[in-house]
Amino acid sequence: MDYQRMREYADQLLAASRSEPWKLEISGEQIVIMTSSVGRHLGLARSLRVQLEAQLPGTNPGYLADGDTDLEDVSLGVRRVPDLMVFHEDLLERDEPARPGDVLMVCEVVSRANPENDYEGKLRDYPAMGIPHYLIVDPRTGTVHAHTEPYAAPEGPSYATHRQYPFGKSVEIGPWHIDTSRFTRYGDSGSGRDSR
Repeated sequence: MDYQRMREYADQLLAASRSEPWKLEISGEQIVIMTSSVGRHLGLARSLRVQLEAQLPGTNPGYLADGDTDLEDVSLGVRRVPDLMVFHEDLLERDEPARPGDVLMVCEVVSRANPENDYEGKLRDYPAMGIPHYLIVDPRTGTVHAHTEPYAAPEGPSYATHRQYPFGKSVEIGPWHIDTSRFTRYGDSGSGRDSR
C-alpha cells in the first residue's frame, strides 16, 4: 500500500476512535497504534520539556519544546508522534505536521510495552529524516541515550555518535544539558529522589 493511502487509513482510524487516547504512526509500511502517555512516562517527558524550554532562549531563540505533534517525511513514507520535539515556533502557525527540517531534536521516553519502537524503528527513521539529535530516556533500565550526527551508513541511516548515561548524571546533547538527578525508573516509589 502506498504512503498516501496508509495515511488516509490512519486518519480514518483516528477519526473513528476520538474517544480513545490513541496516537498513530506510520513506518516501514506499517501503522503503529500507541496509547497516550500517562504517569511516569508523562512526567519524564514534562521534565525534559521544562528543562529544554529554560535553555532554548539562550541556545536557539525562536524554538520551543513540545510533544504529541506529528512529524512527517512523505518522501520516506514515515509519520511519527514523538514524546517531545524541539522545533521553530513558526510551526504553530501552519496547519500541517512538522517536517524534518523544522526539528532540531526528538526525545522519546521508552514505554514498557513497546521498547523496540524507540530503539529500532525510530532509531532507523530519525537519522533517515536527518534529525540532528535523538534522545532516548529509558525508565526500564535507568539510562539515557544521546544520538547525534546522522549519516548514511552502508547498512542504512544511522547516528555517528552515541553516548549512554545512567540516571543521576548530567546529559549533554547538542547545546543542551539535561539534569537526570530526579529521573526515576518504572516501579520506583518512596520519597525524595526516587519518587515521581
